[in-house]
Amino acid sequence: MTDLSKYRNIGIFAHVDAGKTTTTERILKLTGKIHKIGEVHEGESTMDFMVQEAERGITIQSAATTCFWKDHRFNVIDTPGHVDFTIEVYRSLKVLDGGIGVFCGSGGVEPQSETNWRYANDSKVSRLIYVNKLDRIGADFYRVVKQVEEVLGAKPLVMALPIGYEDTFVGVIDLLTRKAWIWDDSGDPLKYTIEDVPADMTEKVEEWREKLIETAVEQDDEAMEMYLGGEEPSLETLKACIRKGTIAMDFFPTYPGSSFKNKGVQLILDGVVDYLPNPTEVRPQPETDIEGNELGTVAKVDPNYPLRALVFKIMDDRFGALNFVRIYSGKLKKGDTLLNTFTGKTERVGRMVEMHANDRTEIETAQAGDIVALIGLKNVQTGHTLADPDKPATLEPMVFPDPVISIAIAPKNKGAAEKLGVALNKMVQEDPSFRVETDQETNETILKGMGELHLDIKVDILRRTHGIEVDVGKPQVAYRESITKVIEDSYTHKKQSGGSGQYGKIDYTMEPNEPGVGFTFQSVVVGGNVPREFWPAIEKGFRDSMGKGVLAGYPVEDVKVTLRDGGFHAVDSSAIAFEIAAKGGYRQTMAKAGPQILEPIMKVDVFVPDAHVGDTIGDLNRRRAMIKSQDTAPIGARIKAEAPLSEMFGYIGDLRTMTSGRGQFSMEFSHYAPCPKNVADQVIKEAAERKKALDDAR
Repeated sequence: MTDLSKYRNIGIFAHVDAGKTTTTERILKLTGKIHKIGEVHEGESTMDFMVQEAERGITIQSAATTCFWKDHRFNVIDTPGHVDFTIEVYRSLKVLDGGIGVFCGSGGVEPQSETNWRYANDSKVSRLIYVNKLDRIGADFYRVVKQVEEVLGAKPLVMALPIGYEDTFVGVIDLLTRKAWIWDDSGDPLKYTIEDVPADMTEKVEEWREKLIETAVEQDDEAMEMYLGGEEPSLETLKACIRKGTIAMDFFPTYPGSSFKNKGVQLILDGVVDYLPNPTEVRPQPETDIEGNELGTVAKVDPNYPLRALVFKIMDDRFGALNFVRIYSGKLKKGDTLLNTFTGKTERVGRMVEMHANDRTEIETAQAGDIVALIGLKNVQTGHTLADPDKPATLEPMVFPDPVISIAIAPKNKGAAEKLGVALNKMVQEDPSFRVETDQETNETILKGMGELHLDIKVDILRRTHGIEVDVGKPQVAYRESITKVIEDSYTHKKQSGGSGQYGKIDYTMEPNEPGVGFTFQSVVVGGNVPREFWPAIEKGFRDSMGKGVLAGYPVEDVKVTLRDGGFHAVDSSAIAFEIAAKGGYRQTMAKAGPQILEPIMKVDVFVPDAHVGDTIGDLNRRRAMIKSQDTAPIGARIKAEAPLSEMFGYIGDLRTMTSGRGQFSMEFSHYAPCPKNVADQVIKEAAERKKALDDAR
């Protein structure tokens, strides 16, 4: 049986261009998994195996691999940094036990770093911090350490110090052992010497070593007493304290290095072994029933426990769908029959493989703690639980954000319509943040996603991977509607046409809800004027109506309906009669309740050279942005703002023009807010024109 104490399920995550994939390549080289290092900027990295990834030099989907270091097995997942693909980070973190947060030595804590850090906090993932690219101009290890404290509110535990900076960066000093690791200029990660601390750094090393020990011994009363008594705890005791604090997320061991120059990566691998948890040391996943109610039991990380596995990613390749699963408990064998607790149907494991990016090794068995890919499953989606059919239970499902942008597409070749449907179905299964709908009125295919780049990549995958050329419409904003007034109203649905009739009367209040809450319904009826069995039908009538607003037909957000009173007929009242009454009431009242158009507001984070700050702020103001903060950094300025999505289309092109290609930005959804009147009028006008064009076409 496998020794789970020697397992590490880890992810590598960071802001775009901080060096995650390059770091992963170095880990694979050092652990003997690959013999030639592939560079991201040359489009040859092992983990970025999609054509689109190689071309753009970014990671789009998380990739998994297995490697070994000092008798320990690492299941490594390299995740994307771009904000449009954070869903990949979120679902990878969900199944990991530990992580390495990579930060750029000159860029520091960048926008996407914050989002990923928040996701990791939510998923309670212990982390190491790796400050990369210390060979770059403007790199400053100590500044990044300070930013981690101030921006992320985290406590970095500095484990090593850099020797030199920028082009003089030659190695690192391990604070625990007081030894300097110095690499030569050959670029070979194995060509290094271990020496004494350089004389000019002795004081600094002692100062930071003292901070390290003081923080570590807080984890153990005995070690603390020993230290306060003037006796330094042993290396083993210190490592045990650091491990305990890391797993508890009290602090995060922090290392300097340069992955591209192959300096410092060994210490991180040792840190993964020494300080990150094995699968038995993390909080076990709670088990729920199919409705999501906790059962009070957990998926114990034990091969002898009933099987529980979570599907966290689906990838389509030439052999069929690969379902990546994290096995939380039990054993899994090729040919086993499993229960998908979401669908209630059984699935048979045709083949089981261990992944190395897009290469695979066939395996016969896997057990609790493993991350493997299953082939041959039929009706499985991301977030589904696969369980022992005799002892079923569900693991906590994943929640995915709603898309904020959409485009209409149509195949250039009319004969490709069926092929397009099959391709889109596969893509939706792979990416839960990507939605496809058919507009019932226009019969257009609508793609919905998290940003322009997200949808751009999807269209590119359709063209290259599936060989389907499509015409693409201009991006559309996912507007919403809401109300501004409290209205008390009444509606009676009465229909008599031979035989039994229909009767339902409702008295209700419609009012604005708290922003972001959505639609809520409550009944305060007493005395049985509207029998309790009809309340769900009334709620359904209102809820179904919220899908279409009265101004421009967009979905309605943040409305509260309270049923106060009403009336019923002993013979003619029915659930359907009350549902129709609710729908009639909605149409009647929405128009009176001060309806308004809401637009998605994005959090925008822009980094520009100092010379272009004025132009950038002026341009953001023209886009109706609210500037929230402006911070200066050594090589530029960082501007945080909130801006309407509708004004941000094509922003990356304009920013690059304005800053001679040196500006960067990231953007993620923040909230919905009311539109200015002129914008709302235009949205309503366009909706009316679309409706007229449809009516004329009919």
